[in-house]
Amino acid sequence: MNCLVAAVWVCLAPTAGAEKADRDKPMNVEADALRYDDLKQTSVFTGNVVLTKGTILIRGARLEVRQDPQGYQFGVVTGEPGKRAFFRQKREGLDEFIEGEGERIDYDGRADVVKFITQAQLRRYQGATLNDEFNAGVIVYNNLTDVFTLDGAPLAGAPGSVGQPGAPAGRVRAMLTPKKDSAAPVPPATDLRATPALGGASR
Repeated sequence: MNCLVAAVWVCLAPTAGAEKADRDKPMNVEADALRYDDLKQTSVFTGNVVLTKGTILIRGARLEVRQDPQGYQFGVVTGEPGKRAFFRQKREGLDEFIEGEGERIDYDGRADVVKFITQAQLRRYQGATLNDEFNAGVIVYNNLTDVFTLDGAPLAGAPGSVGQPGAPAGRVRAMLTPKKDSAAPVPPATDLRATPALGGASR
C-alpha cells in the first residue's frame, strides 16, 4: 500500500500576496558555469548559483531555467548533496518576508507558484522576527493567493523516505505565532487654550 500522506492548507492573514512587481522584473543569475540552449530556450547554471528577480532571492548548486513562448519563466533549483536550496521573497505592501528551503525548489512563473520538495521548510518573518514556521515533505506556496499546502514526509521504511527536519515521517509540523490585536485608535489632538481662571464662574 502507498504510504499515508498528511496534508494541511494554510492561508496567511492579512491577505497580501507576494510582491506583484516581481513577475515583471528581469531574472539575474550568477554561477560558476552556464550552458545555454537558444533553440529550447533553456539555461543551466551550475556551481554557487544565486538568482535575483525583484525581491526574489534563490540560492542553490544547480538551476535550470526555461522560458515559454509567452515569456513566462520556469526554474528548478537543487541544493548541493546533503544541503537544501533556498528561496526568499517579500510580501506585497508589508514588512514581511517568506523564506523556504528544500532539496529541490520548483518555480512556476505562469502560475506564480513555488514548490519546495524533500526536507521542505517554510518561514514567515515580520521584519527580522520569525512569526510562523512549517516543516513537511513537500510545501506548495501560491504567491497570488498566499495559500500554501503541506504534505507529510514519507513514512519510515517507505521507498524514498527520508527524515524531515522538525516533522516526523508521515506528518507535518507547524509553529504559528498569535496575531496581536491592533492598538486602540488614538483620538486626534486638540488645541489647548489658556483660561483666565480655574473653577466655576467668578462670584
